[in-house]
Amino acid sequence: MSHTLGVRQAQKQKTRRALLDAGLRLLEDQSLSSLGLREVTRVVGVAPAAFYRHFRDMSDLGVALVEESLGSLHGVVRVILAERDGDEQLIDATVEAVAELVRGYPAHIRFIARERHGGVRPVREAIAAELSRFADEVAEAFAPQLTAEGWSLEDVRMLAELYVDHMVMTATAFLEAQPGEPSGDQSGEPSGEPSGAQPGDPGARPGDQPEAQPAQPGEGAGDPEAVRRVAATARRQLLLISLGRRHWRTG
Repeated sequence: MSHTLGVRQAQKQKTRRALLDAGLRLLEDQSLSSLGLREVTRVVGVAPAAFYRHFRDMSDLGVALVEESLGSLHGVVRVILAERDGDEQLIDATVEAVAELVRGYPAHIRFIARERHGGVRPVREAIAAELSRFADEVAEAFAPQLTAEGWSLEDVRMLAELYVDHMVMTATAFLEAQPGEPSGDQSGEPSGEPSGAQPGDPGARPGDQPEAQPAQPGEGAGDPEAVRRVAATARRQLLLISLGRRHWRTG
């Protein structure tokens, strides 16, 4: 009996994974508000009624994609913040991390960039909540030093939000510099093996990169020179923010 339940649970997880992969694939070329449930189930090869065993509606699937796209990145952000040693090292690590994420998971990042201000409210709110968590983590990392220098907690939070907004803007710029089909198999077919997936594989999530080598800005699809320009501009912008931070006085 327990073996039967285990098989059923595995099949249920496999179907859920397939629905997420199919949705992400279809969202490459359209917004979530225009994507129909039947389009997703047709790609997976299941009846529309089967969709409701996994998600309440399309916005629920969208929220799950937000959690998959951003939820696993908090550990990456914490590592970058913990290992920083001066502004330039932090800037380099941040730009390289964003470039790597866009290279490995373009469909996830494109989904977030499009739906951040899209027409599906629960998804917008889910994205805003995840970005707010990132800002909390950045503010927590900077607060001890900055409050000792006279910064108010409100201004520390404002700076953290500025950094997070810049990361999103930089990710969008990298996407625009890397046109074309995403690397790897993004067919939307069920993989059945979401854990341990590599970048570009169905079921892989940003942050699931146990064996991936860091990508240098300029590598990957698209125009390498355009990617290098995006990286250089991002670094200069972050240096400008850092310069302003050093001269900021809470008023």
